[in-house]
Amino acid sequence: MGQAAAPELAAALRDATADQPTARLALSGALASGPVHAYLFAGPPGTGKRAAARAFAAEILTVGAVDPADVRRRAAQDPSPHPDLVWLTPPGTQHLVEDVRERVIRGAAYRPFEGERRVFVIEAADAMADESQNALLKTLDEPPPFAHLILLSAEPAALLDTVTSRCQEVRFAPLAAEVVEQRLSGGEAAQSPEIGAAARLCGGDVDRARYLLSEPGRELRARAEACARDATAGEAERRPWLALLETADAAGEKTGEQVGARMVADAEGLEAKERRRRVREAEDAAKRAARARRTEVLDLALALCAGWFRDLAAVAEGAPELVHNRDRLELLQADAEGLEPTAARRAAELALETRRNLQVNVSEELALETLFYRAEAVLR
Repeated sequence: MGQAAAPELAAALRDATADQPTARLALSGALASGPVHAYLFAGPPGTGKRAAARAFAAEILTVGAVDPADVRRRAAQDPSPHPDLVWLTPPGTQHLVEDVRERVIRGAAYRPFEGERRVFVIEAADAMADESQNALLKTLDEPPPFAHLILLSAEPAALLDTVTSRCQEVRFAPLAAEVVEQRLSGGEAAQSPEIGAAARLCGGDVDRARYLLSEPGRELRARAEACARDATAGEAERRPWLALLETADAAGEKTGEQVGARMVADAEGLEAKERRRRVREAEDAAKRAARARRTEVLDLALALCAGWFRDLAAVAEGAPELVHNRDRLELLQADAEGLEPTAARRAAELALETRRNLQVNVSEELALETLFYRAEAVLR
């Protein structure tokens, strides 16, 4: 790459990976020495993998381009109009095998339309079925010299070893609470206690923090707290977890409807037989998306319950500076009066244990009922 592009390249990488120094160093080095054919950007959600992939892809596409600045501008758009940037996002909870075959595997065989390189980004690569991943192996093994693949994954363990072993991994770490706080506050220290709490409850995921600050997120947080507080007060018989299940159901239904509607809209104008096939796929994808979102919301709710119990332990031990629910300190102090810190920590462990149990086929209502009655017994 030419000398004139270096300052702009450094600025783009710095902006995209400002809070990921390890990833920034790896990507800067890759562009300086020449990128390899396949990368795996691995790390939790909300850590900047997507933005980094766009910036990295843009720089690869400038090779041989007549107007590098215009390439960067078009690559930064979402969706991008650049013909040599292919960005694959799963329509629901899983990538369609035919999309992977047509847009990536077959697409990689075509020479660049403009410069000297083509880039294929597979978002949520762990959402590829084994069939898709196996189909991709030949492209990973014998890619054309002009093709570069970037796989993004929040759960790299869900990818086949044969896929990950053919990619150079770039790690993205969870963001520190202070970094999340600054992003939520536009670069300034958070003035709102609620923002400070969301930054500490999100597990380093900016998107999750933003959700907690939305009306549905606030409702979920309030209902999770009600579950934890009722267990602490010995009032589990009120069955507050039923409201959590209702919240998760509503979130799943909304996501499923959005996914189905989007896929049906994409099928408009197709030949009748193909359109019917796409509509059937949309129905299946909508159901999978609804289930996945429901599970995700329940998982977050249990994380919030565990966080509340941990905060109770911190307050009971006289360490309020360790509290994550900073905007609920007075409630925590009231609930922690006379409470044994070890009991609160045990309740947090029970909530985390239930999170793990919900990853397998168990009755969610029964799991939540068991959790909060056990937590009540421990706390009392």
